[in-house]
Amino acid sequence: MLRPLLLLLTLPALVGAHGSGAGIEARAVVSSIQDGDTLSLTSGARVRLVQIDTPELGSGECYSRAARTALLRLVPIGSQVVLESDPKLDQVDRYGRLLRYVKKGTVNVNIALVRAGAAAPWFYDGDRGRYASRLLTEATRAKAAKRGLWKACPRTILDPYHAIETGQSGSDGRGVVGGNCDPSYAGACIPPPPPDLDCKDIRAMGLAPVRVVGSDPHRLDGDHDGWGCE
Repeated sequence: MLRPLLLLLTLPALVGAHGSGAGIEARAVVSSIQDGDTLSLTSGARVRLVQIDTPELGSGECYSRAARTALLRLVPIGSQVVLESDPKLDQVDRYGRLLRYVKKGTVNVNIALVRAGAAAPWFYDGDRGRYASRLLTEATRAKAAKRGLWKACPRTILDPYHAIETGQSGSDGRGVVGGNCDPSYAGACIPPPPPDLDCKDIRAMGLAPVRVVGSDPHRLDGDHDGWGCE
């Protein structure tokens, strides 16, 4: 199924296979970031970063928005990336998303997210891909150093054979828990004006990007796409 899928994606060129244990690599361009482990390409295809998991965006899970921000920083919209398949793993999930390692330059984004504590390894169905050992090592180090979600969501268990569960948080692990939250913003507690907050303030609070669902009194969504401070 891999060859028809790559043709469907209309990715410019195969970079080529490398060694008996390597998959096929193909170039692509990022068009949007859905959450911490899913992105879309300009071809219209969606990619699920394989062998990792992040808290589900929109579920109220701790660190879900921060995980999306971490992926957005690593692969900003418009980035040219390389997708690497893993012959040991499924190529497509049940939602039709490509299962791939994503590389930007010399950076393996899947590994970088785990190293930063923005994601955890997830060996779905017990399948271990070519980077499984490294992902587990990086996750163990991130947890010991209390990086990312391991600090923000301290009850999270490192279990690479199950999807990550960081627990619920009234402000996604950030913002004002139980405080006065403006209803124009979802997923994080943004206080209403006054004072008027700009994106610099929101980023300093660790709340960017912000989901705008109302009148946007802080005027954070300049391009009116439903997200502020991207």
